[in-house]
Amino acid sequence: MDNELLKNEAVTLEEIVFENRNKEYGSYVLRKKFRKFLLVAFLISLFSIGLVVLVPYIQALNNRGKSVVLLKSTTVSMENIKAKDDIPPPPPPPPPPPPVEAAQVIKYVAPVVVDSAKVDIQLATTSEAKATVTNEPPPPEKVEVVVETTKEIVKEEEAFIIVEEQASFQGGDVQTFRAWVQKNVKYPTIAQENGVSGKVFVQYAVNSKGDVVDVKVVRSVEASLDKEAVRVIQSSPKWEPAKQRGTKVKQQFTIPIAFVLQ
Repeated sequence: MDNELLKNEAVTLEEIVFENRNKEYGSYVLRKKFRKFLLVAFLISLFSIGLVVLVPYIQALNNRGKSVVLLKSTTVSMENIKAKDDIPPPPPPPPPPPPVEAAQVIKYVAPVVVDSAKVDIQLATTSEAKATVTNEPPPPEKVEVVVETTKEIVKEEEAFIIVEEQASFQGGDVQTFRAWVQKNVKYPTIAQENGVSGKVFVQYAVNSKGDVVDVKVVRSVEASLDKEAVRVIQSSPKWEPAKQRGTKVKQQFTIPIAFVLQ
């Protein structure tokens, strides 16, 4: 009984693992010798560490008391030394300045005093005098006429929309003017042929003199209708101008002109 226990205790882990298996396989041998290899590697490592630590220590003990001489190295570099022939010649001296021209000296001449001045007077003969004197009238004098033109500066009137006293047309108001426009407007033939109709809005003003000015189309329909609307407004007779605080002023209007085909 005791022998079996001892025998069982002697069974290693490798034997248990490789029981009923091929023990000739290399893995079994490696696992069996693993502890031995591990111990040898540990001893070698321990020896190597000890050797690394002890060798410098032993050398230090041997070198104690010895003088150490440090040799300093010097590096000498040889530079290219130019020869005398390689040295460029010095630059030539600057040219001398041009000579300064000597100032011209004018000699002073003393004036000569004369007792009396000689006057040479020659008298013309009678024939030469007749030839010189003519009966031709003197040339007329040139007279320059300067005409000054004055340009009248007309100050543009300020247009009012709302005034105290409205402008009147032939004794009536704007409605009277509309009736006049409808009576005098002419439907353009080209617009009738093309069947064009509509309402053209025209803006105009009656100035302080009663004239219709500043006529323009503010809402267009067609070119021929716009042109006819402007024409009939511009052909308007004079108005009675509007008044603001008793003064004649310019008033602005907008009138629609309807073109309807019947």
